[in-house]
Amino acid sequence: MSMSRDEIFKNVQEVLVEALGVDDDEVSKESRLMEDLGAESIDFLDIVFRLEKVFEIKIPREELFPAETIMNNPDFVENGKFTEKGLSELKEKMPHTKLGDFETDPDINKLGNLFTVDAIINYVDNKLNAA
Repeated sequence: MSMSRDEIFKNVQEVLVEALGVDDDEVSKESRLMEDLGAESIDFLDIVFRLEKVFEIKIPREELFPAETIMNNPDFVENGKFTEKGLSELKEKMPHTKLGDFETDPDINKLGNLFTVDAIINYVDNKLNAA
């Protein structure tokens, strides 16, 4: 099933409105799931389930939001910051996410800022249009 990025955004917006109880005007491509939309870690499971249903795709555990397994590895995190190896792992596991300023200050507490609506759109776009 091929979709334009605008169609994907509209569907992702609907998913987030339903899963997080926010208004659709609060959900922009730049919105951060946790900081702007109030998502908590438990919400990520619901979001993934809803995305799978709406887009008819399978999203393997930790593929869209892989941070937990990376954060718990001492090779990847040291003194509350991602190491060079950890940043490389994030880039590899999250090609749909723009790291931007996070690379200059890879504070583990700022990781949630990487989970944006645009990252979800990129992920779904790659899944749908990769075939």
